Amino acid sequence: MGNTPEDKKGKGNSALKVNKGIPQPSSLNQQAADSYRLRRRKVLPPEEYVEGILAGDRVMLSRAITLIESALDSHYEKAQKVIEQCVAYSGKSLRLGITGVPGAGKSTFIEAMGNHLIEKGHQIAVLAVDPSSEISKGSILGDKTRMETLSVNENAFIRPSPSAGSLGGVARKTREIIILCEAAGYDVVFVETVGVGQSEIAVHSMVDFFLLLMISGAGDELQGIKRGIIEMCDGMVINKADGDNLDKARIARSQYENALHLFPPQPTGWTPRVKTCSSITHDGIAEVWEMIRDHESLMKAKGHFEEKRNRQQQYRLHESINESLKTHFYNHPVIEKKIQEVESMLAERQMTSFQAAKVLLDTYFAQSYSEQDDKKSGDS
Repeated sequence: MGNTPEDKKGKGNSALKVNKGIPQPSSLNQQAADSYRLRRRKVLPPEEYVEGILAGDRVMLSRAITLIESALDSHYEKAQKVIEQCVAYSGKSLRLGITGVPGAGKSTFIEAMGNHLIEKGHQIAVLAVDPSSEISKGSILGDKTRMETLSVNENAFIRPSPSAGSLGGVARKTREIIILCEAAGYDVVFVETVGVGQSEIAVHSMVDFFLLLMISGAGDELQGIKRGIIEMCDGMVINKADGDNLDKARIARSQYENALHLFPPQPTGWTPRVKTCSSITHDGIAEVWEMIRDHESLMKAKGHFEEKRNRQQQYRLHESINESLKTHFYNHPVIEKKIQEVESMLAERQMTSFQAAKVLLDTYFAQSYSEQDDKKSGDS
């Protein structure tokens, strides 16, 4: 007696005593729940979006961008009305395209430059185009997590957008989003690309200054992409020019300056410059901005600034036609059915890819003409 488990339990010194555990986290993913609620928000009339955007409401700007990025047909018409009403208030910003090899520090550079511009009284928007997840089609990098100080600044707006399979990873709706950001009062808009590749062609067609970010010591592996990208850029920056890397950055700057002299002069009269900077210490950031403003002044003085924007509008016109035709083609009910049949024949090697494409296009045009004739008959 007195030594039984029951007696020990009564004395509070039982080996079977269970200590109080730590509080368990909620089984609800709050971030996912908030995201779901945002997606389920009621779509507002276009006028309410426009009113909020013009008032500088970042939440309303984000909701309008979500509407533009939506793939739902029911959202398309409203999104276009929002854009149409914002166009009159756009066009007053300086649009900067930022590209470079992976690891060049694009996001860190944009944050350093963004903070510098905000100190000078600017309001900035960053459209960071992320690679799309092949499963969810959503952004997988999330530049907001890499621009910690900029993302919480009330004078900055950062919007990571999934590339959604468009050319080289450039978001299909980026141009429309630029219009909304400008209408909201942001006077400097950054467009950051995924990396060096064909995306630069699309970015170059929507910005006023195209900046190529480089790092020292990455020579030979860049040979394959140098010429095409350098021919498009308006300026180059050797990033990470600090510490032990400072001397290497200066050598790389000299090498690229010499390389630029081998290219034919630009018809605008502007000669691309090469700068060094450190996004960590902020050394050289002011000089890069000065280069960008010098380019802007020269382009406006000679009339090339508006001329370039007009060419970009024409480029967008033809691109929009191509996108609309492609969408209409693949969404046509007859084509949706026919394409499965053709793909099966292609897999069985009963026809070539070119023959398969001709069959689908002939079917599409035949259906389009038939639908037009039926409509004319109905109208008469």
